[in-house]
Amino acid sequence: MVTPKMASCPVSCRIKRSIRLPYCRSRPCDAGFISGFLAMLLHLLYDPIEPGFSPTRIPPMTNRPEHIDKPHLRRIQPLPVHNDQNQQAVALRDPLMLCEQTMVVPPQVMVALQQCNGQHSLDDIAGAVKQDPAIVQQLVEKLDEFGLVWGPRFEELEAEKQRALQAEGAYPVRATEGLRQDGDDGRAMITSWLDQEEDPEVGFTPRGLFAPHMDYVRTWPIFAGCWQALRSMTPPDRVVVLSTNHYGIGDGVVCTRLGFETPMGRMESDDTLLDPLLSAVGDQVLVDELDHIASTGIEMQLPWIQACWGNVPVVGILVPDPAQSLLEDDHERIGRTDFNQQLRACVEQVGGTTFFVGAGDLSHVGPQFGEPRPVDDQRCGDVEQQDRDLLGHIVDGDLEAFTSALQWSKNPTRWASAGVFASLLEVLQPDEVELIDYRQNVNEQNTSLVSFCGLLMA
Repeated sequence: MVTPKMASCPVSCRIKRSIRLPYCRSRPCDAGFISGFLAMLLHLLYDPIEPGFSPTRIPPMTNRPEHIDKPHLRRIQPLPVHNDQNQQAVALRDPLMLCEQTMVVPPQVMVALQQCNGQHSLDDIAGAVKQDPAIVQQLVEKLDEFGLVWGPRFEELEAEKQRALQAEGAYPVRATEGLRQDGDDGRAMITSWLDQEEDPEVGFTPRGLFAPHMDYVRTWPIFAGCWQALRSMTPPDRVVVLSTNHYGIGDGVVCTRLGFETPMGRMESDDTLLDPLLSAVGDQVLVDELDHIASTGIEMQLPWIQACWGNVPVVGILVPDPAQSLLEDDHERIGRTDFNQQLRACVEQVGGTTFFVGAGDLSHVGPQFGEPRPVDDQRCGDVEQQDRDLLGHIVDGDLEAFTSALQWSKNPTRWASAGVFASLLEVLQPDEVELIDYRQNVNEQNTSLVSFCGLLMA
């Protein structure tokens, strides 16, 4: 799902994956949530390893390494926290979790971080925030230590993470850990949820499902309503699970040969489909395999598959948003449409039964997402109308109308699952689509609304 407005500042950027240099191009981002300038950087770093760290004055350098002299911050998730002194701070969460610790900084430092986009020298940044270059350099070097800046340190940490994952053979449990209760692996909880929902009794045999990405506390009724129609089906030979690549490195489709751990056990990848698919599209779709760590949409679907169908093999795929084209058409990455053509052909080639699951949420509105307007009843109604208009194109199976509507409107409510919907329509080419449920979640402060739905496709 989309994170609040804070995550859309220039600390989020996509770069050309094969170059990985701090001067690579970045996508324009909204920087409106930070105002003013950095007054002081003294005592600016709150490091969980070194809580007493404070910068010392060092002489300016003219022969700095390029990735330090023109720092380019990687895509991160700034999260509001409080430090050990109960002061407001910002945790710079690394979606790829390359370090065990998370760097925490005062909110004022975000002004300096906005400048770390690979376009400005360290001296330029120091001038912009009216601070001593030596102090700014220490900030950048600390970012580099945590692997948050593109450069050799990041490459080192990335390689270590990749080796560890390959040795393990699967992604660890993350978002579904909460299913574990009193020694149970979550099956009893999912069964309880299923028993509370009625079978939607669709008039077709589903070949695909779209379900939420959000936590089960808010979304379990939609999951349960959809899976009531699926639990009695004969388990398929494989399940292809699609989710949006929100925070990863790759700007094209990203696959993986790794399995996925859940509280119910490991789900292995399906080599029967992956072997011909990777032969058709190339191994470049595996280059950014770590991106799957940053996305939990696929993992959220797996316990339901396990509870209803057992540990059938899966193929996990991250797809880009349709609004974001490839940075360069250099054959080092593959876009959604070209990939889906090959995926559809390979599914037909290997035979058997393949079920598709798409993961994602719909609208993200309110002050937490950069809007001045609070979330009131009128806003909820407006969002539902917008959502149902777009869902109408999906129910009609009209991919062109769906993508055109998003392009024309410029996605004002920040749909986060357009690429997943487009992929389902391209691969399945469904004859029937039924909306099972639609809901909205508004927080207690009326500053955030996220909508989600469940659909079945044939």
